[in-house]
Amino acid sequence: MMFKRWRRERSGLPSLSRLLAIVPPYLWLALTLLVPFLLVLKISFADQDFGLPPYTALAEFKEEALHVSLHLRGYLLLLNDSLYVATYLNSLKMAAVTTLWCILIGFPLAYYIARSAPAVRGLLLLLVILPFWTSLLLRVYAWVGILRNDGLLNSLLMWVGIIDAPIPMYRTDFAVYVGMVYAYLPFFILPLYATLVKLDNRLLEAAYDLGARPWSAFLHVTLPMAWPGIVAGALLVFIPCVGEYVIPEMLGGADTLMMGRLVWDEFSRNSDWPVAASITVVMVLFLLVPFVWFQRNQMRQMRVAGDVEEKA
Repeated sequence: MMFKRWRRERSGLPSLSRLLAIVPPYLWLALTLLVPFLLVLKISFADQDFGLPPYTALAEFKEEALHVSLHLRGYLLLLNDSLYVATYLNSLKMAAVTTLWCILIGFPLAYYIARSAPAVRGLLLLLVILPFWTSLLLRVYAWVGILRNDGLLNSLLMWVGIIDAPIPMYRTDFAVYVGMVYAYLPFFILPLYATLVKLDNRLLEAAYDLGARPWSAFLHVTLPMAWPGIVAGALLVFIPCVGEYVIPEMLGGADTLMMGRLVWDEFSRNSDWPVAASITVVMVLFLLVPFVWFQRNQMRQMRVAGDVEEKA
């Protein structure tokens, strides 16, 4: 038995139990991610057509010959039209600013939850997860009532005497930032909390014993060990924010350019599925780059840690 296992490990072939554990997730990813992406990729190389479906076929068999036509109109439009370029850049900017605010707000909250007593920690985590029990549409619509000129926030500020006239907040980029930070803050807190809760307090005590100040111990001990959680949480916030549609549509103004709204307009209003598919393909490929980089970096760190443990 040991000899068969040794031969299997030497040949590099995975065991049956490992295959049974790996194959179902890969099949699920193929059905839910790869197949839809390939369908969208196929539509992106078609041309607009007035019919059902509203795009041309990529291959046709006519007169005993197979005619294959790949149209690049959607991709060329993305490069040449200033509207699409500005929309891409604005989406990246709003996603980056939202991610930065989630880091600034979420790190202290995650650190406080991780350092709380176990009995209080469960209650605090429940408060973080509690908004997920309500529909996103209802939560965003609640911000409409808060940020309008006659909404709760302006009324409160005028009642206290801080302002004399309502501050225009609704249908602005500020409202979109508030909505996206509110909606995606738990996605940053939870992975960062999972990293911080495993932090060994003895390392901080050793740093203090060696004369490190609290701020120096945070920079040289806490922050490096929390870095994987920060990167994971930032990716969970940044990636969906780039393609966000609901929040900009409900809280943003007419000049709020976001990729999600642009894709919706091309699909529904213009019935230009190839252009909408081209926008989606470019956006997905662009967002996969930081995710793949993070995964490869994590695997590299795990291999280095394993080598260090073997040498020790």
